[in-house]
Amino acid sequence: MRTIKNLMLLVVMVTLISWCCAMAPAAFAADDLAARLQAVLEKGPETAFWQVSADDVHEMIKEKKADFVVVDARPSATEFSEGHVPGAIQIQVQDMFKPESLKKLPKNKKVILMCGTGQVQNLPVLGLRALGYDVRLMAFGYTAWAKGYRGGQRMQDTIQNAADVNSPNEK
Repeated sequence: MRTIKNLMLLVVMVTLISWCCAMAPAAFAADDLAARLQAVLEKGPETAFWQVSADDVHEMIKEKKADFVVVDARPSATEFSEGHVPGAIQIQVQDMFKPESLKKLPKNKKVILMCGTGQVQNLPVLGLRALGYDVRLMAFGYTAWAKGYRGGQRMQDTIQNAADVNSPNEK
């Protein structure tokens, strides 16, 4: 009987130790990830949070610089087919961290993300920078690139709507 109790105690202890060993790396991994993201974020103010203008991108293209790639991150393939920055590749924002997408991103060049209005492109920037990519963001996205792009109209409509509404936060 004593042998059975000792054996059961041993099984419980081994199970508990195994569980603790399995859980510890996950906790440390989360802490490590948070620390890596924080380190990236702390560098943001030095570079205006990695913003480049559409004019900057236009100059880079005009000068035939080879040290960058423009990634159109708009979530719809239709928008890309309707118009995009010359030479841009499309990786939809929702697919950005898939292995096949990451393989398309060079670590030895600037990766300039852009979307329709400059909002969606911000989602993957910290993660990509933490992974070692030199990611930049094209301020105001395709709206800053293409005259009359519908994203610009959406932005103007939103601004006008905010101006027309009596917000409870207005003084």
